[in-house]
Amino acid sequence: MVAWALYDWANSAFATTVMAGFFPTFFKQFWSVGADPTESTVRLGLANAAAGFVIAVLAPVLGAIADRGGRRKQFLLAWTALGVLATAGLYFVAQGEWQLAVGLFVLGTMGFNGAIVFYDSMLLDVARPAEFDRVSALGFSAGYLGGGLLFAFNVLMTLKPAWFGLSGPAAAVQLSFLSVAIWWLLFTIPLARHVEPQQVVAPVPMLLAIRAGMAELRDTIRHLSRYRPIVIFLLAYWLYIDAVNTIIKMAIDYGLSLGLPASGLLAALLLTQFVAFPAALLFGYLGERIGARRGILIGLAVYIAVTIYAYFLDTTAEFYIMAVVVGLVQGGVQSLSRSLFGQMVPAGKNAEFFGFYNMMGKFATVLGPLLVALVAGVTGDSRASILSLVVLFVAGAALLLFAPRSRD
Repeated sequence: MVAWALYDWANSAFATTVMAGFFPTFFKQFWSVGADPTESTVRLGLANAAAGFVIAVLAPVLGAIADRGGRRKQFLLAWTALGVLATAGLYFVAQGEWQLAVGLFVLGTMGFNGAIVFYDSMLLDVARPAEFDRVSALGFSAGYLGGGLLFAFNVLMTLKPAWFGLSGPAAAVQLSFLSVAIWWLLFTIPLARHVEPQQVVAPVPMLLAIRAGMAELRDTIRHLSRYRPIVIFLLAYWLYIDAVNTIIKMAIDYGLSLGLPASGLLAALLLTQFVAFPAALLFGYLGERIGARRGILIGLAVYIAVTIYAYFLDTTAEFYIMAVVVGLVQGGVQSLSRSLFGQMVPAGKNAEFFGFYNMMGKFATVLGPLLVALVAGVTGDSRASILSLVVLFVAGAALLLFAPRSRD
């Protein structure tokens, strides 16, 4: 299970340093130099949307094929290779070459999200059902720690480039992209060598696997009523994880709109990473004691309180308090959601159903930002816009609370 969890340590470097940290600002200031800021925002938004949509559509299909062909680990490694190569390629992109930068970013994001489908499904291979909460939490906590450590090192390189023999911050950011690729590749090796997925059905050649996987996927969709607890859980997950993702993506923007300094907001992002490391582990043990469903509901109650608190905050110190509290529940809600879903998955359909799970996760980047934008546009008040996320948290929690019980 440690080898499995180290993959979270590996790929979280992409999520922190590339997706959340450096790529958005570097894309605007270096690769899109001279372009209108709004135009560069549109380019980046379309890139994120394209990568997310492709993986959301492909995830259940690839999962069904991988299940039938017995190639879940091979699929994971193939998507990882795509992500690693694309991320390394960013190191070589010159100033102004925004088309190449956005193309590599799309490929890297696809590799990152594509591999997660099969990584999540392998939770069922490395742990017994009674261990799902703890082992899932181990993965998320490793991801927060590993991603946070490399991100902190990369931030230091950009602040003190001369310490590393670099010509300036731009060279440091470019080297950071290469460091992510090396980190991701290096810490994937334990999973590649030591984790072997269990095969419930006899594997078949690839062409037959494609046919069988597609047929099985069609049958699953046609008979979704058989999986009512799973369908209701996925709807609940879609709502509340959309709000979680919106807070992750919009927190810095919200702080800036309140006039808080960017340096303090970046420090708060790092603080969240390191608080989330032990907190995710604690939530894993909490899930074992009281059940994953109750653990998620506790986390969502905290999120509702934090969102209301965010409406009133005015200072950087208060933003730090919010960052700490978010860190306490962010990894817990994510890890217990994965483990609860793992308890519901029918035997032999691991990757297929985790394909649906990750599909909902990818589509869960629409409602929250749209709600925030609409409320901000109508009211002209950033505080009111962030408060609107309470609606998603409450709706998701209500669906989860009254959903039919599976094995939790």
